Amino acid sequence: MSNRPNFLVILADDLGFSDVGAFGSEISTPNLDALATNGLRLTDFHAASTCSPTRSMLLTGTDHHIAGIGSMAEAISPEQQGKPGYEGYLNDRVVALPELLREAGYQTLMAGKWHLGLKTELAPHARGFERSFSLLPGAANHYGFEPPYDDSTPRILKATPALYIEDDKFVDKLPEDFYSSDAFGDKLLQYLKERDQSRPFFAYLPFSAPHWPLQAPKEIVDKYRGRYDQGPAVLREERLNKLKELGLIERNVEPHPVLALTAEWERLSPEDRAISARSMEVYAAMVERLDWNIGRVVNYLRDQGQLDNTFILFLSDNGAEGALLEAFPKFGPNLKSFLDQHYDNSLDNIGRANSYVWYGPRWAQAATAPSRLFKAFTTQGGIRVPALIHYPKLARQKQISHTFGTVMDVTPTILDLAGVRHPGNRWNGREVAPVRGKSWLGYLSAETKEVHDASSVTGWELFGMRALRKGDWKIVYIPSPLGPARWQLYNLSQDPGEVHDLAKSHPHILEELAAHWQTYSEETGVIIGQSPFQLDK
Repeated sequence: MSNRPNFLVILADDLGFSDVGAFGSEISTPNLDALATNGLRLTDFHAASTCSPTRSMLLTGTDHHIAGIGSMAEAISPEQQGKPGYEGYLNDRVVALPELLREAGYQTLMAGKWHLGLKTELAPHARGFERSFSLLPGAANHYGFEPPYDDSTPRILKATPALYIEDDKFVDKLPEDFYSSDAFGDKLLQYLKERDQSRPFFAYLPFSAPHWPLQAPKEIVDKYRGRYDQGPAVLREERLNKLKELGLIERNVEPHPVLALTAEWERLSPEDRAISARSMEVYAAMVERLDWNIGRVVNYLRDQGQLDNTFILFLSDNGAEGALLEAFPKFGPNLKSFLDQHYDNSLDNIGRANSYVWYGPRWAQAATAPSRLFKAFTTQGGIRVPALIHYPKLARQKQISHTFGTVMDVTPTILDLAGVRHPGNRWNGREVAPVRGKSWLGYLSAETKEVHDASSVTGWELFGMRALRKGDWKIVYIPSPLGPARWQLYNLSQDPGEVHDLAKSHPHILEELAAHWQTYSEETGVIIGQSPFQLDK
């Protein structure tokens, strides 16, 4: 029993592809950099395009439309209401990874964002975690600060309260010095120290950073003072050059042009530039603090002699967040006026508990470059995420891998390493969905050259945005007004930036992939609903 590996799965929230040092960033992330350079960096790893769908796939190995998060709970449209797969929480059609590991003798621990159900009976303790401290909604103030809410409170703020639960008890009051990343690090360390040492563990550490609102300790923010004063276009160029230097992208890659409703840096007033740069400074500080907390956990495992026997996976849940929340009426048409009334977003206060900002599409596309767009889109900028695996017992370590992978591969890989069989179609007297992902064990052991062969098909859909990948070929459908509302076709081996649409020159490939997407849609129960991303005219 004691020879079985431990597992530590770490999830960052809205982290862009190049936001970690080992993936091309200027942000200080020494702990992740050490794991990455000594482990396996993955350059073609894919998640869903937003938070909760990815989490449902990560913990079940199947598609989010099957697992209950066909759309985010906050954005289920009338057509989807009450339909199977659109429950808005992790449903009973799936068995969760911690349920299977706990049954097999593992101690299952979690500290972080859940986003898979808001009720006690849907919380982590009900899905296999022996100990858990979690933020239930999709976001919250990182310091736990909340002004008085009333009927005028915008929908997006009502949907993101500081609602925390430990095991099966809601947390009534957060400590005065609460900061989300530190609290999650503290709790996981507590659970690890209190654990039954005779049993292997599965630890899940899904941070709620660097998701908005952008907030971080002032002393860390100050380290980045002035670093982003030249604007996002300059940062994008720096990141692209570093990605090439590290061998993470080809030197001749053509990045997708930046797409944004906001004005270019040169057209902003000095005041607006200062506020934008400060927001990015806070974002960088959030990432640095996240890394510091990861370091605390890794150092504890090293001190306990457990690091070499612990399979560590780190990834982001989707691409960087580029949405202009104020531009989407569904999030609350009075969002800006409410924030102006209840928060202090002055330059010197940005990043504090009573501030509430996000950084917008141009900074996001500095982080997702060379890819197209960002979170919520099924383009590469929304679904390709930074990922790394650190486990010294594997053959493929101290390497960079360009093989395709998906977050649905995580559950079968961990089960394989733990020597636990997935039950298939039936578990505990009920029908459950089999895994759609594939185990990486053969690839990580250098027994195979890839995980998914050229005939493997992977589909995506969220908010009516669609995609399908088969080998190097990918189709993308972005509805209007954000896209052309038709299938586009790209060869990612030659055009990773999705710049050159080959739909007209390769109609047979487009037709084949579109047919595959239709099959995927039928297999997973996709229902196209109204998009929350209707622009404010």
